[in-house]
Amino acid sequence: MDIPFLSLIVVVGLVLLVLLSGIRFIPNNRIGIIEKRWSGSGSVKSGLIALNGEAGYQPRILRGGLHYLMPIQYVVHMKPLVTISQGKIGYIFARDGKQLDPAQVLASNATVTDFQDIESFLKNGGQRGPQRRILREGTYAFNLVQFIVITEERIYTLALSKEESDTIRGMAEMIGQRGGFRPVVIKDTDDTIGVVTIHDGPSLGQGEIIAPVVGDNPAQAETYHNKFQDADNFLRAGGLRGRQLQVLVEGTYYINRLFGTIEMIPKTVIEVGNVGVVVSYTGELGADLSGSDYRHGELASKGNRGIWSEPLLPGKYAFNTYAGKIISVPTTNFILKWIRADVGAHKFDENLTEVSLITKDAFEPSLPLSVVVHIDYQKAPLVIQRFGDIKKLVEQTLDPMVSAYFKNVGQTRTLIQLLQERSAIQQQSSTEMKEKFEHYNLELEEVLIGTPSSPTGDTQIETILNQLRSRQVAAEQVETYAQQEKASVKERELREAQSRAQMQTRLTEAELNITIQSDQGKAEYQRSLQQAQQIRALAEAEAEKIARIGIAQALATEEQVRAYGGPQFQVTQQVLNRFSEAIQQSGVDVVPRVMVAGGGEQGSNGNVMEALLTMLLSDRFGALQNDATPSTRSPEAEALREQIRKDMEKKKE
Repeated sequence: MDIPFLSLIVVVGLVLLVLLSGIRFIPNNRIGIIEKRWSGSGSVKSGLIALNGEAGYQPRILRGGLHYLMPIQYVVHMKPLVTISQGKIGYIFARDGKQLDPAQVLASNATVTDFQDIESFLKNGGQRGPQRRILREGTYAFNLVQFIVITEERIYTLALSKEESDTIRGMAEMIGQRGGFRPVVIKDTDDTIGVVTIHDGPSLGQGEIIAPVVGDNPAQAETYHNKFQDADNFLRAGGLRGRQLQVLVEGTYYINRLFGTIEMIPKTVIEVGNVGVVVSYTGELGADLSGSDYRHGELASKGNRGIWSEPLLPGKYAFNTYAGKIISVPTTNFILKWIRADVGAHKFDENLTEVSLITKDAFEPSLPLSVVVHIDYQKAPLVIQRFGDIKKLVEQTLDPMVSAYFKNVGQTRTLIQLLQERSAIQQQSSTEMKEKFEHYNLELEEVLIGTPSSPTGDTQIETILNQLRSRQVAAEQVETYAQQEKASVKERELREAQSRAQMQTRLTEAELNITIQSDQGKAEYQRSLQQAQQIRALAEAEAEKIARIGIAQALATEEQVRAYGGPQFQVTQQVLNRFSEAIQQSGVDVVPRVMVAGGGEQGSNGNVMEALLTMLLSDRFGALQNDATPSTRSPEAEALREQIRKDMEKKKE
């Protein structure tokens, strides 16, 4: 083989290698950025992207697959696809495009529809620099020479210089500090609102401190900015740079943090028993609603600058505290205490102290006071317009007014009068001070006066008070003694009454006993009469019985006497019986054991005993005979005798 042929083969091989070197393989998860090294039309005259085939970075990119490019003329830079995670935000920085206006911070995207079409972006007026539009979730095939994409995870770019890389990195840190890679999320449980500060667009006018609300006009409905999420529409609708009056409430907002920053502030809460007087720092100057007689300032209607004539009622409000302030005014009764160590719940009286008095008798007591005040909720704006806030009202007006009034009262009374006439002074002050409070659009409900006290180190007032206490104690003791005396008298009267009651009880019992005994006596008397009659009847019957028995015995005796031969024989019989009984009881011998015979008459055969018996019997018989004569018998005995005789005769028959 000759040398020319070998040379041809080498040349052909080299040509084939060169041709084959123009083949480029791009994976599907990457892109190829084309850089043209030379061109017949020369290099790019301005900008970075060669739109007309010049040498330089080309607008189109290579997607996944095999591509053939002229070897050596083109260089392909392989870069990953741009990926934005779910719930994240990506920021775009354009290296090429129209220059920003002097007052412009972010590039306008009003005419841009797709960042992936570089030719459309540049030809339609796309601007260089950070873009107003942000990237939401998804995967994008960006030409990373034209666009730098900043995400929370990484920065997608084709580095051209170290200085540029440092700038982009600083931008990423600033976005991260603002929380710009995540949407603004306001939870309903946080009770917060978002105050937006816009960093792009026309500046506020002279004297303005906050930008008004835009997009609420029906004529601007098409350009409504959707809560600052559409920056171009916001600016097109007339939005201004600076802190915005419009706030963000509960929700999720995808806002470009290079365009607007968000500050979270709490909602304004007006508690029950209060109203909120709005002092607006923004808005137009409207007509004065306070009236011609009110010369302490003007009241504005809602939305205008100044103090709104209508207060806010209790509730929660998404009020931008940078655009104004809300002064809470209590509508319930509140107490102002002129007491150093005692402060009310509202703390309006924390700088109040006791009122120093000089009495008529040159004492200098300190008088503690409490004043109950009420503010009509409809008059709350007038009060704020005049005084600024309630605390200034208390310290600059009510304190000197109330102190002066009670100083005047103290000069007209002695210390003792001040103590003794406290109730009258309290009532009088409540009446007289009502008109003064009404002059300041306040309602005085009540004035309460405490006990005057002496200054520190002064004991004169205490001495007088001790003397008054001693006098009062003495007076109370006198009264106590008098009452005790009355009580003693009453006690004595009570005891007398009780004694009389007890005696009356006894008298009643005695009367009852007397009545009972009288009734019992009458009963016994009747019983005794009955018993007497019974006894009399029994006695008569017994007497009759005895009489009958006696008569019967007499008749029997008489019959016995007859049987014996007469009374003398009966007597003799009885005498002999008694004589026998006497001898028997005495134990005398009937026949003497020794017989003594005396001299006597002849023929006398008896002794002395016999003689005595003979004499006795003789005498008794004579008496009995004399007594037994019919003339000495009673008629009853005779009648009874006769009756007995008849009865005996009947029995015999």
